[in-house]
Amino acid sequence: MSEVFSAEQRALQDQFQTRGLADRVAEITWHGEVQEPDRLFIESRDMFFLSTVDATGQPSCSYKGGEAGLVKVLDDKTIAFPSYDGNGCFVSMGNVAASSKVGLLFIDLETPHRMRVHGSARLSTDAALLAHWPGAELAVVVTVSQIFINCPRYVHRYQRVATSHYVPDAAGTAPFAQWKRLDVVQDVLPPKDQGRAAEVGGPMTPEEYFANAAAGRG
Repeated sequence: MSEVFSAEQRALQDQFQTRGLADRVAEITWHGEVQEPDRLFIESRDMFFLSTVDATGQPSCSYKGGEAGLVKVLDDKTIAFPSYDGNGCFVSMGNVAASSKVGLLFIDLETPHRMRVHGSARLSTDAALLAHWPGAELAVVVTVSQIFINCPRYVHRYQRVATSHYVPDAAGTAPFAQWKRLDVVQDVLPPKDQGRAAEVGGPMTPEEYFANAAAGRG
């Protein structure tokens, strides 16, 4: 298992006398290809957490949500997911372009169950691939290097209530984002969003927006 763990991980395993346990866990739960149970779980999820690394080595983590089947298994070494309209910063997508290394955490908060996927990613604008997710701006294609199940004992149980109404529909349309109504961003919105605030109640102040966000009316 020397190729699995770093020297720093080994040092901590030795400190806490878990080297043998770590090797056994990796042996029985870690694998490098998407197996059928993995596919079924991944494609049943409607959200996951994505970790990326920027050009300076700074990690970032973001939440990605959509309909069930948000992440597609293309083959036993490849998965893909969409990038929908965001805040225009493209932090995660820029990190993918800069360093490619990603980690994905899939969680079932009702069962509970969780799975981690590591790999190298690239951005794609392939029309056939984007057709899986109407409304997506980009697709992220991940070449899988590691998949492993995590013990779910610390996963708190939560009940799913509803899908976000901002998820694009089958035609790729979605409601106008509330934060795009902020008066301080009206002059820098991309062309596709210029003037749309007037159609949904007009601009709002930051105080109004953050009050709505705190109340769950984002």
